[in-house]
Amino acid sequence: MTAAAGAVARAAAVLVAFNILAKVTALFREVVTARQFGATAGMDAYLVAYAIPSVLFYLFTGALATVVVPVYSEYAAAGRQRQAQGLFGTLFWALLALLAAATAAGLVLAPQLVGLLAPGLPAGTRALAVELTRVMFPLLVFSGLGALFTGLLNARDIFGVTALNAPLQNAAVIAAVLAAGGLWGVHGLALGVLAGGAAAALVQVPALLGTGFNFKPGVPLSHPDLKKILRLVLPVTVGLSISQTYILIDRYLASGLAEGSISALNYANRLIQMPVGLFVTAVGTAVFPSLTRRAAGSDLEGLAAGVRRALELVVLVCLPAAAVFAVLPGPLVALFYQRGAFDERASVMTAAALFFYSFGLLGQAAEFILARGFFALQDTRTPVALSAVAVGVNLALSLALVGPMRHAGLALANSVAALFNAVLLGVFLHRRLGGRLGRGLARFVLRAAAAGAVLAAVLAAGAAAAGLGGAHGTVRLLTGLFAVVGAGLAVYAAALYLLGFEEVRRAAAFWRFRPRAGLGGEEN
Repeated sequence: MTAAAGAVARAAAVLVAFNILAKVTALFREVVTARQFGATAGMDAYLVAYAIPSVLFYLFTGALATVVVPVYSEYAAAGRQRQAQGLFGTLFWALLALLAAATAAGLVLAPQLVGLLAPGLPAGTRALAVELTRVMFPLLVFSGLGALFTGLLNARDIFGVTALNAPLQNAAVIAAVLAAGGLWGVHGLALGVLAGGAAAALVQVPALLGTGFNFKPGVPLSHPDLKKILRLVLPVTVGLSISQTYILIDRYLASGLAEGSISALNYANRLIQMPVGLFVTAVGTAVFPSLTRRAAGSDLEGLAAGVRRALELVVLVCLPAAAVFAVLPGPLVALFYQRGAFDERASVMTAAALFFYSFGLLGQAAEFILARGFFALQDTRTPVALSAVAVGVNLALSLALVGPMRHAGLALANSVAALFNAVLLGVFLHRRLGGRLGRGLARFVLRAAAAGAVLAAVLAAGAAAAGLGGAHGTVRLLTGLFAVVGAGLAVYAAALYLLGFEEVRRAAAFWRFRPRAGLGGEEN
């Protein structure tokens, strides 16, 4: 293994470990939130309010973590770390001023923003959403600065402390729901979100200072490299904003549906995002610095190989996850959410959304990896243009499906658009890399899909045999799901082995021939 490959592997291992912690705490966060608030009007109001600062976060700062890494890498390659400190010191203060001004405007314009985003909310729910928007709007400042800090640390190959962001935010929300949810309702939840965002940003400051960053502005605002960052940030920002249009479309159309529709979509999407956040984000984040270095050295062959390998890894993981979500949505929702205020009606609504979201899981995973291939090339315009096309597909399908399918139609529209966008990104990146990306990739995906189909059949048969469609207690449901999913994954691994996947064969060979310790530590 080369030194670069070893660094990527170590970074990925760190990120996977912290992402496991993040996803465990995120799952517990959703469980306690669902138990306390269910799929109700109050939860709908909270989700509308939370969407406003989060979308603006992407609008202003979501691109920074992506753009900072290649720009800083260029400075480091030229031995200009000191100049980089001054450049990003100026960027910090400019960003802080911009975020503070946006937050002040948001506090004043909260009623108009809520009315624009969710015009179909009843009057009482809308008033609550305005209150919650004002509570959470300062999150924009903390999230924006946190994104900058993350980019600067990742550019130095420091990943551990940045991976603490999500667990800290989740812990703050959990504490707020348990301590204040019963007294203050969703207001306590909103305060927990704000506290978590502040903690996630501030925890990175000591590590950043340890790298020598001192926050002192070192260049004027007219500096050409600041203008370069702006040129790179703007199209990525537009692209991320376009991706957030999915949320805006869902909130807008679901606000006119039955109470709890927004909440059901959110709970289902949280489950779908677990494998994406747990594995795909870790792989994409860890491999990105390596991709940027290969792109900087004009190593298109190495860049294509890195992207292709990352895609293959996420396909092998996300295909079985999608199959589990598609075949077992009802039992999964009942296991994770159905307790307290989250009643059977909420469970049925959420399971319907989860089923249709499952079809787009692989598309979401591929989008994340493929976009980093473009970003490594400092091509931020192509992903933006393709995302805009995919949003148009999503909007058209959402309008067509929301009538007959209600909130489930919105989930299906999201899935189709994600798959469509992934295909577009793959085709255009393949061309950009001179036809190097697709070598054997289509055959790899088809073989993995065949194994996934076998897995789905086993899951369906196992669920029927175990009677998972009926009402069960938590322990029985957990053991039933564990047995069915475990059997399905074993068959999936066997199918991959028979189809000739080297990853599985190497693992099997390792366990078959690994040394066994005898008495005195000698091998038998």
